[in-house]
Amino acid sequence: MTGPAVVLVGPMGVGKTTTGMALAERLGTTFRDTDADIVAGAGKPISEIFIDEGEPHFRELERQAVRAAVSEHAGVLALGGGAILDASTRELLSGLPVVFLEMGVAEAVKRVGLDAPRPLLAVNPRQRWRELMAERRPLYMEVSRAVVSTEGRTPEDVAEAVLDALELRKA
Repeated sequence: MTGPAVVLVGPMGVGKTTTGMALAERLGTTFRDTDADIVAGAGKPISEIFIDEGEPHFRELERQAVRAAVSEHAGVLALGGGAILDASTRELLSGLPVVFLEMGVAEAVKRVGLDAPRPLLAVNPRQRWRELMAERRPLYMEVSRAVVSTEGRTPEDVAEAVLDALELRKA
């Protein structure tokens, strides 16, 4: 099979990066995060890209970063929370071992915080979180082979649950 060994999707703050690194270690492979790729390529944080160039420009950078990572990376891949908004990205993920990491709004508020530099949560974060999840949950479900809750779990526990969900345990 070509492409990533595992692709993690889910909302901001759910733990895709931390879980992805733990999962890559367990699988003996590498980890890649498309948000980190975007930041490295742009030379500035995502929040500044949103402010300076706008969300449509960021989404184009994100689309390009996902396409490159899916074609080049064979390890564990974490996508930004909104990457699944793009239809071509969802199509690209078809047939790949994608896992939706989920959490509820109370956990999201604890993890993301109310004053973090998250451009999409700048005004009324709890309400905006609910709106984003109402929009994105069906798309996360569409692309995913499995759903794993991160609530009350360490990244190591979540990584173990991902291995179980995808039946990736080594015999």
